[in-house]
Amino acid sequence: MSRVMSSVEAVITSIQGLSASPGDLSALHDTLKGAEESLRTDTEVQLSTLDQLEPSKHSLGYLYILDAVTCGPVSKDRASDVVVLIARFINSCDAGQIRLASEKFVSLCKRLKDKVLELKDPIRGVAPLLTAVHKLQVSTKRLTALHPDILQLCLLAKCYKAGFSILSDDILEVDQPRDFFLYCYYGGMICIGRKRFQKALELLFNVVTAPMHLVNAIAVEAYKKYILVSLIHNGQFSNSLPKCASTAAQRNFKNWCLRYLEVGNCYNEGKISELEALVVANSSDFEKDTNLGLVKQAVSSLYKRNILRLTQKYLTLSLQDIANMVQLASAKEAEMHVLQMIQDGQIHALINQKDGMVRFLEDPEQYKTSEMIEIMDSVIQRTIGLSKNILTMDKSLSCDPLYLGKVGRERQRYDFGDDFDTVPQKFSM
Repeated sequence: MSRVMSSVEAVITSIQGLSASPGDLSALHDTLKGAEESLRTDTEVQLSTLDQLEPSKHSLGYLYILDAVTCGPVSKDRASDVVVLIARFINSCDAGQIRLASEKFVSLCKRLKDKVLELKDPIRGVAPLLTAVHKLQVSTKRLTALHPDILQLCLLAKCYKAGFSILSDDILEVDQPRDFFLYCYYGGMICIGRKRFQKALELLFNVVTAPMHLVNAIAVEAYKKYILVSLIHNGQFSNSLPKCASTAAQRNFKNWCLRYLEVGNCYNEGKISELEALVVANSSDFEKDTNLGLVKQAVSSLYKRNILRLTQKYLTLSLQDIANMVQLASAKEAEMHVLQMIQDGQIHALINQKDGMVRFLEDPEQYKTSEMIEIMDSVIQRTIGLSKNILTMDKSLSCDPLYLGKVGRERQRYDFGDDFDTVPQKFSM
């Protein structure tokens, strides 16, 4: 037993003595990798061992010890303590040190996520994982393995604002395709929760049109939501996938998303009663997909779309006429829809409460205010920046012999790994 203690004490001594300079850290990392197996099996390595280290000063060594003492089975009573311990380390650790063992850091963070899910308290993992993403990222353009996890926790905890905060970055560097699929899928759901439908469409579009050799479950679920968000935001949907979508998607999406395509076709025809009947008949399927609420929003948006069409034909209409034309139950219900559309900026109109008449107006925005100019300039600058980044990437890839060799060997072939579902079964949410 004394030999084991001596071994653990030697590792602690190395951590305390080799955490100051980059050269020492490299040597320490080699030592820790060599001692990793013994750290995991030695019963003397306990939580009290961590008391000899400072998480901010000895981050690399602390990471290895913390991983060793939390890697085994943890009782539900101790799970909360483990969450607190890992969260404190994430908040205080040195970013430069943990990046030397980024895979181990990711594994530890995923362990925290699993524990808060076991405790059915996802909100406890949101702030720590958000911090972990920022510490792990070398560049805001790079997607980390933790992006999907933080977005998943934000969804489960309904912390849409926190999740949305990491969706503004333009991701240009991806290591694992599956991480990108989940990032865009969960990100799309976050945007739906915040009613940011345009951004949701962009993210879901990335999944739907991504290269894939076989159709996977994430892409199928994304396509279902893409159809519904297109109806809500654009007031229409095209059955034809974009030409940039893979052959696998072109051939198979329709088979897996038949009910949603029927909703889209019925919506395009503008027939409220038929659309509502279709939704009622298939409500159990939509509910099983956790899309029933989104389907109902699509039905509601059809009323608004039909009201919007009336603004293109008439200058004035009574609320009762609007209710009759778009198949609403009453003038009061028509008034509620019109008021909501005015508030959302979808139409410009005045309602005369005395006689129940609605007068439709021209768009007052002349696009010449200083605020509008700032918005337009911001969009232009972002587009220019993206264009420069893409050109830089293109030049870099065109000179990369490894990339060119792989393209030559595997042209037209896309492989996302054996663990990527090829049938639309539910994946971890």
